[in-house]
Amino acid sequence: MPSATSAAAVQPADLGFFSVLARAGSLSAAGRELGISTPAVSKHLAQMEARLGVALVNRTTRRMSLTPEGELYLEQARRILASIDDLGQQLGVSRAMPQGLLRVNATLGFGRSHVAPLISAFVRRHPSVEVQLQLSVNPPALTEDLFDVCIRFGAPPDTRVIARNLAPNRRLLCAAPAYLARHGVPKVPHDLARHNCIGIRQGEEAHGTWRLASGRGRSAASQVVKVRGNLTTNDGGIAVQWALDGHGILMRAEWDIGRYLKSGRLVQVLPQYTTPDADLYAVYPQRHQLSARVRAFVDFLAASFAPASAA
Repeated sequence: MPSATSAAAVQPADLGFFSVLARAGSLSAAGRELGISTPAVSKHLAQMEARLGVALVNRTTRRMSLTPEGELYLEQARRILASIDDLGQQLGVSRAMPQGLLRVNATLGFGRSHVAPLISAFVRRHPSVEVQLQLSVNPPALTEDLFDVCIRFGAPPDTRVIARNLAPNRRLLCAAPAYLARHGVPKVPHDLARHNCIGIRQGEEAHGTWRLASGRGRSAASQVVKVRGNLTTNDGGIAVQWALDGHGILMRAEWDIGRYLKSGRLVQVLPQYTTPDADLYAVYPQRHQLSARVRAFVDFLAASFAPASAA
C-alpha cells in the first residue's frame, strides 16, 4: 500500500465514497448503502483524512457531522461527480436515463408552494436522480456554477444560459374588498399614490415603483407610479396574507392570487391597466442542454405547468 506521503491526497474513489457517507448521515448507514461493514467505512474515512491531513467528519457515538473542511470537500466532490456524470450522459445522450445529482434553485414562496411538490413527483418517476432544492429570496448569479436549473420569473438577459419559457405569468393589482370599502377604489394609476400599498423587496426590481400601461400597440401609454405603505416584506406569501387582512393594495403574480380572486377574498384593482409580464422560466447553463437529468426535469416542469397556465 502506498504511504500517506506518496499517495495522492485526493483519489477518485474517495469522491463517491464521501458523497454517500454525507448523504447517509452515519458510518453504519453508509456501510449498508455501500455494501461494506461499518469498520471498513471507518477505515476508508481514516485513510482519506490521513492523506489530506485534515479531519473531514466529527464523530460521536450517536451521530456524525461534517467539519468545515468536510463541507468544502463534499461540495467539490459533488461538483466533480456531476461533471463526470454530465460527460457520460452527453456522450450517450440518446440512450441515457436521468440519474445523478440535480441542483435546483427557486424563490421562497413559489418554490415552496409549486416547485417542491413537482420535485416530489419527479423523483418518484426518476428515482436515480438526487435533487437538492435551495430556496432563496434573490436569484443567484447565472454566471456562478452553483445550480443546474434555476426557476425564475422573467427572461434573463444573459445569453450564455438557456431559458425555457414554462408558463405565462401576469402581475395583477389587488386588494381585499374591506380595504376598498374603507379607502375607495382607484380609478387611474396615480390614485395609487394616496393608498397604502404593500411592498415586496425581491431581486433587483426597483422597490416602491410600479409600472402600468394602457392601450395596445402604438397607442400604448405607460405610467410610472411611486407608491408607499407601512408594510414591506421579502416574502410574497406574507404580502398576500397582509392583502387578505385588508392592509392595502398589492401587486402580485396571478399564480399566487388567482384562487383568492376567484373566491372573492381579493378584488382586482385597475383591471384596465397592465403591468410588466414576468413569465416563468427554467434557466440552465448551455453545457447542460445535453444532460439527461436536466432535460428530463425541465420537460417535466413544462408539462406540469402547462395545464395550470391553460386553466
